[in-house]
Amino acid sequence: MQRTARVDVRYSVDEKREITAEAQRIGLAGAHFVGAVVMAHLHGNHQLPGGRTPVDDLVDEVAALRMQVARIGTNVNQIAHRLNAGGDPRPGDRDLLAEAGRILVLARQAATAIDTTADMAASTGRSD
Repeated sequence: MQRTARVDVRYSVDEKREITAEAQRIGLAGAHFVGAVVMAHLHGNHQLPGGRTPVDDLVDEVAALRMQVARIGTNVNQIAHRLNAGGDPRPGDRDLLAEAGRILVLARQAATAIDTTADMAASTGRSD
């Protein structure tokens, strides 16, 4: 929104430098940044234009979860490969391979669900 009323404020040299640097970092003019911070504080909404949102944090957490699930899948796949590497199966190998296959299916399903959740969260964050 266009702000036309003016309020004069004084800052120390260091404070002004920090304000200006942060405004530039998030791509705002210094006056717009200060106005946005004050209004966010007054309205109890501590989300700044161009700043990180809770959705950004959620997407980061979901991405980390996806990486962990992918690692589980990789580890189970390595176990299955080792068991299938030839030679005579030991007692329990067939059951272990069946369980590894079941876990791989679950890991793939979890990764797909995580991807869907991340896409939905990112889309929701952009539309607000």
